[in-house]
Amino acid sequence: MIIPVPAIDLLEGNCVRLLQGAYDQVTHYHANPLQVAQMWEDQGAPMVHIVDLDAARSGGSVNNSDTITHIAKHLSIPIQTGGGIRSKEDVIRLLDQGIHRVIIGTAAVKDRELVRDMVLKYGDQHVAVGIDAKQGEVRVSGWIDGTGLSAVEFAQDMERCGVRRIIYTDIGRDGTMLGPNLNAYQTMGTQLTTARLMASGGVSGPEDLDTLNELVPFGVDSVIIGRALYEKKFSGYQLWNQNLSTCP
Repeated sequence: MIIPVPAIDLLEGNCVRLLQGAYDQVTHYHANPLQVAQMWEDQGAPMVHIVDLDAARSGGSVNNSDTITHIAKHLSIPIQTGGGIRSKEDVIRLLDQGIHRVIIGTAAVKDRELVRDMVLKYGDQHVAVGIDAKQGEVRVSGWIDGTGLSAVEFAQDMERCGVRRIIYTDIGRDGTMLGPNLNAYQTMGTQLTTARLMASGGVSGPEDLDTLNELVPFGVDSVIIGRALYEKKFSGYQLWNQNLSTCP
């Protein structure tokens, strides 16, 4: 069964969602991200996915690190976080402060050795790579810049670097609730041998979990859900009681 993972996207300390990664199309949902994270934990979520949008856009110079580590200290379930992680020091600092898994995105494109070294040092459960793609092209710096890299080929490269967890976001679906890009996830999954995919982008409700379950044989074992949770599209649905509750 696919494992749902709730998302908290932080912008200026608030829980928000962007539409297709556009910083000028922001929906504000909550001013207290700790309360949101505790709510997901109380409902049985196996982990929480946190994205630092300020850090992603600024390269880390503006960030929500204190807020993220504060949340981690008050939860008993694991947190994975990404956004603005550009150096070995960033990875070490977050892991030392109780973050379970650090997601390297832009820096993975620019510095393969960073990824290889961090996976070797901390293990593939604690260091993951985030691949954000638009029409199959990897985008970086808060989804702003194109790279010319194929998402699938880049994923294969990361697998060769020792990565075993890839968070794959389809930017065109993110925040839209139009349904996940099943073809993109299946295509990438069939080209990997050992890495597992956490899908992200477009989930609209319980029916999407059923379709995503069909991708489990292709290495997709979990999915990040954001806007659909905030807008109560799963209201009355026992999200985590009906699915595996282990941390992906």
